[in-house]
Amino acid sequence: MTLGSRFLDLHVLQPVPASNLNRGESGHPKTIKLGGAERGMVSSAAWKRPVREQMEEELGESAARTRNIPPVLADTLHQQGWPEDLATFAAAQVALSAKYKGLKTNPKEGHRTQAMLFVPADVTARLAKICTTHRGNLEQALADHKETGKAAPAILPEKEIADELTRRTTTIHLFGRMLAEIPTGHVDSAVQMAPAFTVHDTRLQPDFFTAVEDWPRPHEAGSAHLETAFLTTGVFYRFATINITTLLAHLDGDTAAAAKLIDLFTWTFIMAMPRGKQTATAAHSVPDLVHYAVRDRRPISYGTAFEQPVTTRGQGYTAPARQTLADYAATIDRLVGTRRRIAHGHATAAGDPIDHLGTCHPGFEDLAAACATAALTPTPDGGVA
Repeated sequence: MTLGSRFLDLHVLQPVPASNLNRGESGHPKTIKLGGAERGMVSSAAWKRPVREQMEEELGESAARTRNIPPVLADTLHQQGWPEDLATFAAAQVALSAKYKGLKTNPKEGHRTQAMLFVPADVTARLAKICTTHRGNLEQALADHKETGKAAPAILPEKEIADELTRRTTTIHLFGRMLAEIPTGHVDSAVQMAPAFTVHDTRLQPDFFTAVEDWPRPHEAGSAHLETAFLTTGVFYRFATINITTLLAHLDGDTAAAAKLIDLFTWTFIMAMPRGKQTATAAHSVPDLVHYAVRDRRPISYGTAFEQPVTTRGQGYTAPARQTLADYAATIDRLVGTRRRIAHGHATAAGDPIDHLGTCHPGFEDLAAACATAALTPTPDGGVA
């Protein structure tokens, strides 16, 4: 967290019908205890991945988290007509030439890297071009290796290989990248995203189901498969924050690019859904309430507003959850003041403005645009932090 940073905080209340958006190792929906009550939970990673993928689709610019660059590169070279042994050798050379003493790989698995890399999706095509440029040197090195049996030294140009493995896409600027083996490739994430959890007590609900045999044998009847799945329902609180100062640093101060990215992230964070068991549940809900606040110095989550579980009060959980969030926003204003709050607002299915949540926008598109504008509003010193 950069001292003096500006943050865009996003708070979402989202009712979700019967679902299993994020399974634990048992296959059941994940849960977590808060305030002594069992809550449904969706991990931040489970929601972050569809957000990133939908943003990349919108931007037309994909990235990949992978350990398989060498084996995929070997396949690419082989498809281009390279002999299999030369293609495999060249792919191993890419890992070996990426830095001094090379990246750690597993030769028994096609030189898969031990570390997960987050790279532009076109990286193997670009690495293949480098290999093609230096094919003569690779052929000679492979011949020497076969003749002497000695391990081949790094042949490919280290800087070119490292530049490809550390190249950034727009979503890498936003979500960051941990690349311990090539420190110059490390990118601090501008986004922090919390696990989503239900604002009320939640119980796993059994769903006994059968699969009927469509081609039964004579004298057979009944089902071919019997099982019990577990689902949850609930109103989830979701929170994410963007460090605007870090994002601008990644974008070399390009405010137009930052505005586009903030708008897109806000919209996508609101609308994206995890894919867990969606074929069987189709739990494609949208939020009931989205509230944003632009603050200097530090972000503030409203998650602790729901440490005491919301009760239905005879009207479901959504309406009381709205009121709880609004009351907590007022509490935060009283405790920390509003001097460092640049802007705040909300959009809600309730229709009418909600006290303590700032400007009421008609819909999520307007809210996303307002977030981009407010996040980049200059302070008196001319900066955004």
